[in-house]
Amino acid sequence: MTFKFKTLAAVVLAATALTSPALAADYGRHTFKVSNGASKDHPVAAGVDAMSECLANGSDGSMKLRGFYSGQLGDDAEATQSVRSGSIEMVVTGAAAIAGIEPAMGVFSLPFVFANDEEVDAIMTGPYFDYLAEKMPAHDLVLLSIWENGFRNATNSKRPLNAVSDFEGLNFRVMQNPIFLDTFRRLGANPVPMAFGEVFTALETGAVDGQENPLPLIEASKFYEVQKYLTLTRHAYSPTPVLMSLQVWEGLNADEQALVSSCAAEARNAQIARSRAAVGEAAELLTSEGMEINEMPAAETDKLRELVGPVYDAAADSVGQENLDRLLAELEKVRGGS
Repeated sequence: MTFKFKTLAAVVLAATALTSPALAADYGRHTFKVSNGASKDHPVAAGVDAMSECLANGSDGSMKLRGFYSGQLGDDAEATQSVRSGSIEMVVTGAAAIAGIEPAMGVFSLPFVFANDEEVDAIMTGPYFDYLAEKMPAHDLVLLSIWENGFRNATNSKRPLNAVSDFEGLNFRVMQNPIFLDTFRRLGANPVPMAFGEVFTALETGAVDGQENPLPLIEASKFYEVQKYLTLTRHAYSPTPVLMSLQVWEGLNADEQALVSSCAAEARNAQIARSRAAVGEAAELLTSEGMEINEMPAAETDKLRELVGPVYDAAADSVGQENLDRLLAELEKVRGGS
């Protein structure tokens, strides 16, 4: 079967047509397993629940999702491979974790790409999303939507980060990703690549001094038990692509495909709303648990951006110059550039 990914506009039109009294939609019984590495109380679950409800409502109960959390079906890399083979239907994974499969996803690992949520939303639902979606079938995957893990911030057990120099000598756990390694080296820290499941113990034993993640994940992982200081650096943004097995997708009829696509896009609204509300809630809880939260002064943040600027040039080969140029061009349009 030839696969052609529908744009969001086409999906909306198709979904509208399916609800027309003149057409009878055809839905078989499907329960799609969805893997995610975060815990059940992480905001990604809001997206899974919303998408499952949308599917059930749209198919009169015939279609739904079953979420598996905390890496029950394997870590991000393992689960993604299972989705590619068709043994798991779906995965909600970090974009950085699949950059090795599709380099265009790697651009999101670059530091300080996005200034605010509005820029994020424009990119994740606009032409760059469509560009990514067209690439994924070549990897036996279908990109349904891009949800979020959020802006990443730095924690450590040694000192608050009030200046660039405060990074000097700190051992930071980072993802096993060359861009993150390069970024933290340029900040003067000692980056230590490590799987997420090993982080709590490494922090607890002092094998590493700090780590960096979005606030809801810091809170859900109970890092406040082993970290004292949290600095709101917002140095990177982590999207979470929602991917379906191409093999599974091609086994669905046109009505089912349209409903899956539209529900994934609709569920993004619920997932994003929960994610962003959870940031403030997490900050309050982390403070109540004894963490000290500070924002780095704007002048020092500017210095951070300057220090990590060369990361873009160094990463151009790995993420693809065309991919990087496309993203930056779209951001310029969003920011009102010519």
